[in-house]
Amino acid sequence: MLGTVTPERVVDLRPRTIMRVLLIVLAVAASLEVIWIARHVLSWVVIALFLALALDPFVGFIQRHTRLGRGTAIAVAYLIVIAVIAGIGATFIPKLVDEVNGFVQALPNYVHDLTHGRGRLGFLERKYHVVEKVREQVQNGGASRVLGLSGAALSVTKSVITIIAATVTIVFLTFFMLLEGRTWVERVYSLLPEASRPRWRRVGDDIYRTIGGYVTGNIVISLIAGASITVVLLVMGVPYAVALGLIVAFLDLIPLAGATLAGIIVTVVAFLHTVPAGIVVLVFFVVYQQIENHFLQPVIYGRTVQLSPLAVLVSVLVGAELAGILGALAAIPVAGALQVVIRDQLATRRGPGIEASAEAPALGGHGSTA
Repeated sequence: MLGTVTPERVVDLRPRTIMRVLLIVLAVAASLEVIWIARHVLSWVVIALFLALALDPFVGFIQRHTRLGRGTAIAVAYLIVIAVIAGIGATFIPKLVDEVNGFVQALPNYVHDLTHGRGRLGFLERKYHVVEKVREQVQNGGASRVLGLSGAALSVTKSVITIIAATVTIVFLTFFMLLEGRTWVERVYSLLPEASRPRWRRVGDDIYRTIGGYVTGNIVISLIAGASITVVLLVMGVPYAVALGLIVAFLDLIPLAGATLAGIIVTVVAFLHTVPAGIVVLVFFVVYQQIENHFLQPVIYGRTVQLSPLAVLVSVLVGAELAGILGALAAIPVAGALQVVIRDQLATRRGPGIEASAEAPALGGHGSTA
Protein backbone atom coordinates (compact mmCIF):
# COMPACT_ATOMS: atom_id res chain seq x y z
CA MET A 1 0.00 0.00 0.00
CA LEU A 2 1.37 3.38 -1.01
CA GLY A 3 2.22 5.76 1.73
CA THR A 4 2.77 3.03 4.32
CA VAL A 5 5.65 3.86 6.58
CA THR A 6 7.77 0.85 7.49
CA PRO A 7 8.63 0.95 11.17
CA GLU A 8 12.30 1.16 11.95
CA ARG A 9 13.94 -1.86 13.54
CA VAL A 10 16.20 -1.05 16.41
CA VAL A 11 18.76 -3.62 17.49
CA ASP A 12 19.69 -3.19 21.12
CA LEU A 13 23.07 -4.67 21.91
CA ARG A 14 23.75 -5.15 25.56
CA PRO A 15 27.21 -4.33 26.90
CA ARG A 16 27.53 -7.95 28.01
CA THR A 17 26.93 -9.15 24.42
CA ILE A 18 29.50 -6.72 23.05
CA MET A 19 32.04 -7.87 25.62
CA ARG A 20 31.42 -11.50 24.73
CA VAL A 21 31.98 -10.81 21.03
CA LEU A 22 35.18 -8.90 21.79
CA LEU A 23 36.43 -11.68 24.03
CA ILE A 24 35.71 -14.29 21.34
CA VAL A 25 37.57 -12.22 18.74
CA LEU A 26 40.53 -11.75 21.08
CA ALA A 27 40.56 -15.47 21.95
CA VAL A 28 40.55 -16.44 18.26
CA ALA A 29 43.33 -13.93 17.50
CA ALA A 30 45.41 -15.18 20.45
CA SER A 31 44.88 -18.81 19.37
CA LEU A 32 45.99 -18.04 15.81
CA GLU A 33 49.05 -16.20 17.15
CA VAL A 34 49.98 -19.16 19.36
CA ILE A 35 49.52 -21.55 16.43
CA TRP A 36 51.75 -19.36 14.25
CA ILE A 37 54.48 -19.14 16.92
CA ALA A 38 54.35 -22.90 17.57
CA ARG A 39 53.92 -23.89 13.92
CA HIS A 40 57.20 -25.85 13.83
CA VAL A 41 56.29 -27.85 16.91
CA LEU A 42 52.79 -28.44 15.55
CA SER A 43 54.31 -29.72 12.31
CA TRP A 44 56.34 -32.22 14.38
CA VAL A 45 53.14 -33.32 16.10
CA VAL A 46 51.42 -33.85 12.73
CA ILE A 47 54.35 -35.89 11.41
CA ALA A 48 54.38 -37.98 14.59
CA LEU A 49 50.62 -38.53 14.27
CA PHE A 50 51.00 -39.84 10.72
CA LEU A 51 53.87 -42.11 11.75
CA ALA A 52 51.83 -43.42 14.68
CA LEU A 53 48.91 -44.18 12.37
CA ALA A 54 51.27 -45.97 9.98
CA LEU A 55 52.89 -48.05 12.76
CA ASP A 56 49.75 -48.81 14.77
CA PRO A 57 48.60 -51.75 12.56
CA PHE A 58 52.09 -53.27 12.83
CA VAL A 59 52.08 -52.86 16.63
CA GLY A 60 48.64 -54.47 16.77
CA PHE A 61 49.90 -57.36 14.65
CA ILE A 62 52.78 -57.93 17.08
CA GLN A 63 50.41 -57.83 20.04
CA ARG A 64 48.04 -60.36 18.51
CA HIS A 65 50.74 -62.87 17.60
CA THR A 66 53.02 -62.55 20.63
CA ARG A 67 50.63 -61.53 23.43
CA LEU A 68 53.07 -58.84 24.51
CA GLY A 69 52.01 -55.71 26.36
CA ARG A 70 51.39 -52.52 24.43
CA GLY A 71 54.66 -50.86 25.48
CA THR A 72 56.75 -53.95 24.74
CA ALA A 73 55.08 -54.40 21.35
CA ILE A 74 55.87 -50.77 20.46
CA ALA A 75 59.50 -51.29 21.48
CA VAL A 76 59.70 -54.43 19.32
CA ALA A 77 58.17 -52.54 16.39
CA TYR A 78 60.75 -49.76 16.83
CA LEU A 79 63.59 -52.29 16.88
CA ILE A 80 62.31 -53.99 13.72
CA VAL A 81 61.96 -50.66 11.92
CA ILE A 82 65.45 -49.60 13.02
CA ALA A 83 66.84 -52.94 11.84
CA VAL A 84 65.16 -52.54 8.45
CA ILE A 85 66.48 -49.00 8.08
CA ALA A 86 69.95 -50.15 9.11
CA GLY A 87 69.79 -52.99 6.59
CA ILE A 88 68.75 -50.63 3.81
CA GLY A 89 71.46 -48.20 4.87
CA ALA A 90 74.10 -50.94 4.86
CA THR A 91 73.03 -51.82 1.33
CA PHE A 92 72.74 -48.36 -0.18
CA ILE A 93 74.93 -46.02 1.86
CA PRO A 94 78.29 -47.46 0.67
CA LYS A 95 77.09 -47.10 -2.91
CA LEU A 96 75.83 -43.60 -2.17
CA VAL A 97 79.16 -42.62 -0.59
CA ASP A 98 81.06 -43.98 -3.59
CA GLU A 99 78.84 -41.99 -5.94
CA VAL A 100 79.30 -38.79 -3.94
CA ASN A 101 83.08 -39.32 -3.86
CA GLY A 102 83.06 -39.96 -7.59
CA PHE A 103 81.13 -36.76 -8.16
CA VAL A 104 83.59 -34.78 -5.99
CA GLN A 105 86.55 -36.27 -7.85
CA ALA A 106 84.94 -35.51 -11.23
CA LEU A 107 84.01 -31.97 -10.22
CA PRO A 108 87.41 -30.43 -11.13
CA ASN A 109 87.09 -31.87 -14.64
CA TYR A 110 83.59 -30.42 -14.93
CA VAL A 111 84.90 -27.03 -13.80
CA HIS A 112 87.83 -27.26 -16.21
CA ASP A 113 85.53 -28.09 -19.14
CA LEU A 114 83.17 -25.29 -18.13
CA THR A 115 85.90 -22.67 -17.88
CA HIS A 116 87.26 -23.67 -21.29
CA GLY A 117 83.88 -23.96 -22.96
CA ARG A 118 84.13 -27.70 -23.53
CA GLY A 119 81.96 -30.69 -22.58
CA ARG A 120 78.21 -30.88 -22.11
CA LEU A 121 78.18 -27.77 -19.90
CA GLY A 122 80.59 -25.81 -22.07
CA PHE A 123 77.75 -23.90 -23.75
CA LEU A 124 77.24 -22.01 -20.47
CA GLU A 125 80.63 -20.38 -20.95
CA ARG A 126 80.50 -20.08 -24.74
CA LYS A 127 77.07 -18.46 -24.91
CA TYR A 128 76.52 -16.87 -21.50
CA HIS A 129 80.08 -16.33 -20.16
CA VAL A 130 79.10 -17.71 -16.77
CA VAL A 131 82.66 -17.95 -15.44
CA GLU A 132 83.43 -14.28 -16.09
CA LYS A 133 80.16 -13.22 -14.45
CA VAL A 134 80.85 -15.31 -11.36
CA ARG A 135 84.38 -13.89 -11.07
CA GLU A 136 83.03 -10.37 -11.43
CA GLN A 137 80.44 -10.93 -8.71
CA VAL A 138 83.03 -12.39 -6.33
CA GLN A 139 85.46 -9.51 -6.96
CA ASN A 140 82.76 -6.87 -6.52
CA GLY A 141 81.30 -8.58 -3.47
CA GLY A 142 84.59 -8.81 -1.57
CA ALA A 143 84.14 -9.00 2.18
CA SER A 144 80.36 -9.06 1.94
CA ARG A 145 80.60 -12.33 0.05
CA VAL A 146 82.78 -13.78 2.81
CA LEU A 147 80.32 -12.61 5.44
CA GLY A 148 77.51 -14.05 3.39
CA LEU A 149 79.25 -17.41 3.36
CA SER A 150 79.79 -17.19 7.10
CA GLY A 151 76.10 -16.46 7.58
CA ALA A 152 75.23 -19.39 5.36
CA ALA A 153 77.48 -21.70 7.40
CA LEU A 154 75.81 -20.54 10.60
CA SER A 155 72.39 -21.07 9.05
CA VAL A 156 73.33 -24.58 7.93
CA THR A 157 74.59 -25.40 11.44
CA LYS A 158 71.32 -24.22 12.96
CA SER A 159 69.36 -26.25 10.41
CA VAL A 160 71.32 -29.41 11.23
CA ILE A 161 70.71 -28.93 14.97
CA THR A 162 67.01 -28.29 14.31
CA ILE A 163 66.73 -31.44 12.20
CA ILE A 164 68.38 -33.54 14.93
CA ALA A 165 66.09 -32.07 17.59
CA ALA A 166 63.04 -32.59 15.39
CA THR A 167 63.97 -36.21 14.69
CA VAL A 168 64.44 -37.06 18.36
CA THR A 169 61.23 -35.24 19.32
CA ILE A 170 59.19 -36.96 16.60
CA VAL A 171 60.49 -40.39 17.66
CA PHE A 172 59.36 -39.83 21.25
CA LEU A 173 56.06 -38.22 20.21
CA THR A 174 55.30 -41.21 17.98
CA PHE A 175 56.09 -43.61 20.83
CA PHE A 176 53.78 -41.88 23.30
CA MET A 177 51.03 -41.53 20.70
CA LEU A 178 51.19 -45.26 20.09
CA LEU A 179 51.26 -45.94 23.82
CA GLU A 180 48.54 -43.54 25.00
CA GLY A 181 46.63 -42.73 21.82
CA ARG A 182 43.81 -45.21 22.37
CA THR A 183 43.40 -44.08 25.98
CA TRP A 184 42.98 -40.48 24.88
CA VAL A 185 40.48 -41.49 22.20
CA GLU A 186 38.44 -43.38 24.80
CA ARG A 187 38.46 -40.31 27.03
CA VAL A 188 37.07 -38.23 24.19
CA TYR A 189 34.35 -40.82 23.56
CA SER A 190 33.46 -40.80 27.27
CA LEU A 191 32.63 -37.09 27.04
CA LEU A 192 29.93 -37.79 24.43
CA PRO A 193 26.34 -38.79 25.24
CA GLU A 194 26.10 -42.54 25.67
CA ALA A 195 23.49 -42.90 22.95
CA SER A 196 25.76 -41.30 20.31
CA ARG A 197 28.98 -43.12 21.23
CA PRO A 198 28.51 -46.07 18.82
CA ARG A 199 28.00 -43.67 15.95
CA TRP A 200 31.12 -41.62 16.70
CA ARG A 201 33.16 -44.77 17.30
CA ARG A 202 32.19 -45.88 13.80
CA VAL A 203 33.17 -42.47 12.42
CA GLY A 204 36.48 -42.61 14.31
CA ASP A 205 37.25 -46.08 12.96
CA ASP A 206 36.53 -44.90 9.40
CA ILE A 207 38.82 -41.89 9.84
CA TYR A 208 41.53 -44.15 11.29
CA ARG A 209 41.32 -46.52 8.31
CA THR A 210 41.33 -43.59 5.87
CA ILE A 211 44.37 -41.81 7.28
CA GLY A 212 46.30 -44.97 8.17
CA GLY A 213 45.64 -46.50 4.76
CA TYR A 214 46.77 -43.36 2.99
CA VAL A 215 49.98 -42.95 5.01
CA THR A 216 50.99 -46.59 4.62
CA GLY A 217 50.03 -46.69 0.95
CA ASN A 218 51.89 -43.49 0.15
CA ILE A 219 55.09 -44.82 1.75
CA VAL A 220 54.83 -48.13 -0.13
CA ILE A 221 54.23 -46.41 -3.48
CA SER A 222 57.15 -44.04 -2.91
CA LEU A 223 59.48 -46.97 -2.16
CA ILE A 224 58.32 -48.70 -5.34
CA ALA A 225 58.97 -45.55 -7.38
CA GLY A 226 62.45 -45.05 -5.94
CA ALA A 227 63.47 -48.68 -6.34
CA SER A 228 62.18 -48.98 -9.90
CA ILE A 229 63.91 -45.83 -11.19
CA THR A 230 67.13 -46.91 -9.47
CA VAL A 231 67.06 -50.19 -11.42
CA VAL A 232 66.44 -48.34 -14.70
CA LEU A 233 69.28 -45.89 -14.05
CA LEU A 234 71.67 -48.72 -13.15
CA VAL A 235 70.76 -50.60 -16.33
CA MET A 236 71.35 -47.48 -18.46
CA GLY A 237 74.63 -46.76 -16.69
CA VAL A 238 73.56 -43.35 -15.41
CA PRO A 239 75.84 -42.20 -12.56
CA TYR A 240 74.51 -41.53 -9.07
CA ALA A 241 71.59 -43.94 -9.63
CA VAL A 242 71.07 -44.72 -5.94
CA ALA A 243 71.14 -41.05 -4.91
CA LEU A 244 68.66 -40.17 -7.66
CA GLY A 245 66.44 -43.08 -6.61
CA LEU A 246 66.36 -41.73 -3.04
CA ILE A 247 65.38 -38.32 -4.40
CA VAL A 248 62.54 -39.88 -6.39
CA ALA A 249 61.30 -41.84 -3.37
CA PHE A 250 61.28 -38.70 -1.23
CA LEU A 251 59.62 -36.43 -3.79
CA ASP A 252 57.03 -39.06 -4.69
CA LEU A 253 55.61 -38.63 -1.17
CA ILE A 254 54.32 -35.22 -2.28
CA PRO A 255 50.94 -35.67 -4.02
CA LEU A 256 50.53 -34.71 -7.69
CA ALA A 257 53.58 -32.45 -8.16
CA GLY A 258 56.20 -34.59 -6.42
CA ALA A 259 56.45 -37.35 -9.02
CA THR A 260 56.53 -34.81 -11.86
CA LEU A 261 59.32 -32.81 -10.23
CA ALA A 262 61.31 -35.99 -9.58
CA GLY A 263 60.83 -37.06 -13.20
CA ILE A 264 62.14 -33.73 -14.50
CA ILE A 265 65.25 -33.83 -12.29
CA VAL A 266 66.17 -37.43 -13.11
CA THR A 267 65.42 -37.05 -16.81
CA VAL A 268 67.67 -33.99 -17.09
CA VAL A 269 70.51 -35.87 -15.35
CA ALA A 270 70.02 -38.86 -17.68
CA PHE A 271 70.11 -36.62 -20.78
CA LEU A 272 73.34 -35.05 -19.53
CA HIS A 273 74.77 -38.58 -19.38
CA THR A 274 73.62 -39.78 -22.82
CA VAL A 275 70.69 -39.02 -25.08
CA PRO A 276 69.49 -42.69 -25.22
CA ALA A 277 69.53 -42.86 -21.41
CA GLY A 278 67.48 -39.67 -21.25
CA ILE A 279 64.92 -41.04 -23.71
CA VAL A 280 64.61 -44.33 -21.81
CA VAL A 281 64.18 -42.55 -18.46
CA LEU A 282 61.60 -40.17 -19.92
CA VAL A 283 59.57 -43.04 -21.39
CA PHE A 284 59.85 -44.94 -18.10
CA PHE A 285 58.45 -42.03 -16.09
CA VAL A 286 55.53 -41.57 -18.48
CA VAL A 287 54.66 -45.29 -18.37
CA TYR A 288 55.25 -45.57 -14.62
CA GLN A 289 52.94 -42.63 -13.89
CA GLN A 290 50.13 -44.42 -15.72
CA ILE A 291 50.78 -47.65 -13.82
CA GLU A 292 50.93 -45.82 -10.48
CA ASN A 293 47.77 -43.79 -11.10
CA HIS A 294 45.62 -46.57 -12.52
CA PHE A 295 46.94 -49.71 -10.81
CA LEU A 296 49.18 -49.17 -7.76
CA GLN A 297 47.07 -46.50 -6.07
CA PRO A 298 43.71 -48.30 -6.41
CA VAL A 299 45.23 -51.62 -5.27
CA ILE A 300 47.32 -50.27 -2.36
CA TYR A 301 44.87 -47.67 -1.10
CA GLY A 302 41.89 -49.95 -1.69
CA ARG A 303 38.76 -48.37 -0.25
CA THR A 304 40.53 -46.32 2.41
CA VAL A 305 40.71 -43.01 0.54
CA GLN A 306 37.74 -42.36 -1.73
CA LEU A 307 38.37 -38.96 -3.29
CA SER A 308 37.81 -37.83 -6.84
CA PRO A 309 40.75 -36.28 -8.77
CA LEU A 310 39.12 -32.83 -8.46
CA ALA A 311 38.84 -33.17 -4.67
CA VAL A 312 42.46 -34.34 -4.52
CA LEU A 313 43.71 -31.39 -6.61
CA VAL A 314 41.77 -28.78 -4.64
CA SER A 315 42.77 -30.22 -1.26
CA VAL A 316 46.46 -30.42 -2.22
CA LEU A 317 46.50 -26.85 -3.55
CA VAL A 318 44.82 -25.52 -0.42
CA GLY A 319 47.11 -27.55 1.86
CA ALA A 320 50.24 -26.41 0.02
CA GLU A 321 49.12 -22.78 0.22
CA LEU A 322 48.46 -23.05 3.96
CA ALA A 323 51.45 -25.09 5.12
CA GLY A 324 53.79 -25.75 2.20
CA ILE A 325 55.01 -29.31 1.62
CA LEU A 326 53.66 -30.53 4.96
CA GLY A 327 50.23 -29.13 4.07
CA ALA A 328 50.31 -30.89 0.71
CA LEU A 329 51.20 -34.18 2.41
CA ALA A 330 48.41 -33.81 4.98
CA ALA A 331 45.80 -32.49 2.55
CA ILE A 332 44.52 -35.81 1.22
CA PRO A 333 44.10 -37.62 4.57
CA VAL A 334 42.46 -34.50 6.06
CA ALA A 335 40.11 -34.29 3.08
CA GLY A 336 39.37 -38.01 3.45
CA ALA A 337 38.59 -37.55 7.16
CA LEU A 338 36.28 -34.61 6.39
CA GLN A 339 34.54 -36.75 3.78
CA VAL A 340 33.88 -39.44 6.41
CA VAL A 341 32.33 -36.85 8.75
CA ILE A 342 30.23 -35.28 5.99
CA ARG A 343 29.02 -38.69 4.82
CA ASP A 344 28.01 -39.57 8.38
CA GLN A 345 26.15 -36.28 8.80
CA LEU A 346 24.23 -36.80 5.55
CA ALA A 347 23.38 -40.36 6.53
CA THR A 348 22.15 -39.20 9.95
CA ARG A 349 19.96 -36.45 8.51
CA ARG A 350 18.41 -38.70 5.88
CA GLY A 351 17.57 -41.38 8.41
CA PRO A 352 18.66 -44.98 9.07
CA GLY A 353 17.55 -46.10 5.62
CA ILE A 354 20.56 -44.45 4.08
CA GLU A 355 23.13 -46.54 5.99
CA ALA A 356 23.40 -49.12 3.23
CA SER A 357 24.02 -46.55 0.52
CA ALA A 358 26.42 -44.57 2.71
CA GLU A 359 29.15 -47.03 1.78
CA ALA A 360 29.40 -45.36 -1.63
CA PRO A 361 31.88 -42.45 -1.77
CA ALA A 362 30.26 -39.09 -1.28
CA LEU A 363 32.79 -36.99 -3.16
CA GLY A 364 33.87 -39.30 -5.94
CA GLY A 365 35.25 -42.75 -6.76
CA HIS A 366 38.75 -44.13 -6.87
CA GLY A 367 40.60 -41.25 -8.39
CA SER A 368 44.26 -40.52 -8.39
CA THR A 369 45.25 -39.92 -4.80
CA ALA A 370 48.82 -39.00 -5.07
